[in-house]
Amino acid sequence: MKKRLLALAVTAVLAVSATGCVKVVKIGEEGALTGKVEFNAGDSVSGLWEEAKVNIEEKAVELPAFLQEAGGDLKSLADKYGKYSMGTSGSISYAVKGTGVVEEVNQEKKAGYMTVKLDGYDGPEVIKIQIGSIYKGSSTRDTLDIIDYGNYTNQEEWAAVSQELHNKIDTDVIQAADPAGLSGKTITFTGTFTAESNDELLITAVQLDVQ
Repeated sequence: MKKRLLALAVTAVLAVSATGCVKVVKIGEEGALTGKVEFNAGDSVSGLWEEAKVNIEEKAVELPAFLQEAGGDLKSLADKYGKYSMGTSGSISYAVKGTGVVEEVNQEKKAGYMTVKLDGYDGPEVIKIQIGSIYKGSSTRDTLDIIDYGNYTNQEEWAAVSQELHNKIDTDVIQAADPAGLSGKTITFTGTFTAESNDELLITAVQLDVQ
């Protein structure tokens, strides 16, 4: 008897109205009763992707000028160009753009990257652009002004948005440019990075054009 009651509880949601009537709702259709729709990160990112690209492109700083102004301390420009991951604290991410020659394409590991010799800048920083299939960090999500953590129910949804942004970038931006064949070519890019090291920038591109 207990097993049968448990089975009924698993396969249906019972809603009892004020009149004592019982309504049986199939699993997967609870939203029709409660009004709550299950979060889908893929749909969410698809809906904001075009606006996200525009947001990043509009705020992107010319990378050579940014690096010269930073003078070796990338976090020093946080208040001028950056965005904190937690409002006024946490990691600092920037939107940047530039042009350069691809010096190396490294796909030996899943977190692949290509190094770029930046036009108009001869400083010591190593410029890398992520090419997947694994993308590190969450700078794309964290740089956006059009969303914040408060728009989502919990940390899982917030993390899923970052992952789906990376999926979109991998498909629409990186793989579309065929990174394996870019060595020696000139590219123009717009993207984001988190200031973790003054010696290296790991950029996640939202726009990548081959000249």
